[in-house]
Amino acid sequence: MEPLLGLLLASVLAAASPAQNCTCETNKWAVCAQDDSGNCTCTLVGSNHKVDCSTLTSKCLLMKAEVVPLKEKSYWGHNHGLLDNGIVYNPDCEDSGVFKAKQCHQTNTCWCVNTAGIRRSDKGDKSLRCNELVRTSWIYIELVHKKRSRAFDVPDVANTLKHLFESRYKLHPKYIAAIKYKPPLIQIHLNQNDSEKSTYDVDIVDAAYYFEKDVEGESVFNSNSTLNVSVNGDALNIEKLWIYYVDDKPPEFSTKQPPAGLGTVVTVVLLAAGFSTVTLVIL
Repeated sequence: MEPLLGLLLASVLAAASPAQNCTCETNKWAVCAQDDSGNCTCTLVGSNHKVDCSTLTSKCLLMKAEVVPLKEKSYWGHNHGLLDNGIVYNPDCEDSGVFKAKQCHQTNTCWCVNTAGIRRSDKGDKSLRCNELVRTSWIYIELVHKKRSRAFDVPDVANTLKHLFESRYKLHPKYIAAIKYKPPLIQIHLNQNDSEKSTYDVDIVDAAYYFEKDVEGESVFNSNSTLNVSVNGDALNIEKLWIYYVDDKPPEFSTKQPPAGLGTVVTVVLLAAGFSTVTLVIL
C-alpha cells in the first residue's frame, strides 16, 4: 500500500509542478495560467495584452498595468512620467506595445508623446493631431555611487554595467554606445535608431525603464526583484540617478520655441533623495 501511495503522491506533485512554474519572470504585473495543453499563457493586468515573458514588456504596457493599483488606492502623488501633472490615466498603446503618438486622459485633454511616453507638445482637445511617434534614439544615464575610500577600476565598472544591461535587461551590446566612469559619477550612453533595431531587439526605452524601476526599489521582475550590483565583489551602491531622453526631432510646444538649429529635446528624469521622480524638459 505504501509504495502505491508514494507513486500516487509523486504523480500529483509532477502534475502540479508545471502550474507552479507558470509565472512571468520578467513582469510581476502579468497573470499567468495553463491551458489544456500545459502551455503557460500570461496576460497583463489592465489590458489583457499577451506578454512575452522571455523578454522585457514595453514601457507603455507597464504604465498601463501600474495604473490599476494606483486607481484602487487613490494614490495620486507619485509621478511615473506618464502620470501627467498628477493625473492618473490609462496610456494608449499600439498592438505592438509602443505608445500611440497621441495620448489623452479622462478629462479629454490630449497631447503628443515620444517613444518614451514623454509629452512633447502643447495640450489640446480630442481634435489635436499627432502626425508621428517621434523616436527617442539616445538615452543618457548618469549614476552617483556612495563615497568610497578607494574608487573602482574604470574597466571593471564598465564591464559590470555592460553585463548588467545585456543579461538582466536583455539589451543587445551594440546599443550600449559607451560607459564612462569618473568617481563617483558613472555615465551610460544608449543609442538605438529605427534602421538598426530588429523586431526582436529590446528597446532602449524599455531597458532604461526597467533599470529605473530597479533603482527605485520597485522592480518589475517577478523573481530576483532586488537589484544587486557589485564590482569585483564590492557593492555598487547608487545614491542618485539621472536619465536623459533625447529625441530625433524637436518638440512642438507653441509657447516656447527651441533655439534655431536645435534638433533634439532632452527630458531629464531625476531620482534623488528617496528615489522620487522629477521630470524636466529642457528645450
